[in-house]
Amino acid sequence: MINAKLEHYLGFLHSEQFGKPSLVCDFQELYRYMIDDFVVQYCQRLTKRDFILRTEKSSNKKGKREYLADVKTDRFTSEMNNYFLTIVEVPRIKIGKRQKIESLINEETLLFGKYLRGERKEWVPRIANLT
Repeated sequence: MINAKLEHYLGFLHSEQFGKPSLVCDFQELYRYMIDDFVVQYCQRLTKRDFILRTEKSSNKKGKREYLADVKTDRFTSEMNNYFLTIVEVPRIKIGKRQKIESLINEETLLFGKYLRGERKEWVPRIANLT
């Protein structure tokens, strides 16, 4: 968003709230299907042993909550970061017919910024096919 010179707190779909990067949240919707697919596949590999039960207190109440174990949380974060390095069949702005998911998202913000500034006549999001 910064490289595209866009104000990431001004959104179109998500409400503007202090400290909430609404435009970032809007762009996340374009690629939600990819992230949802990753999360579902990851969760299908989890077992009951991957979770821990913790007792918590909040405003005079005591209760137990189940959390993903720290080791599994770290692994999830690592795998998610690696997922953004996955190559997708979407042409790059300048050269190439394929790119990483993280590059696709960055390029999409640049194209959107050009559209808002009147440097492009239209903006149609480029969507990657999952195989």
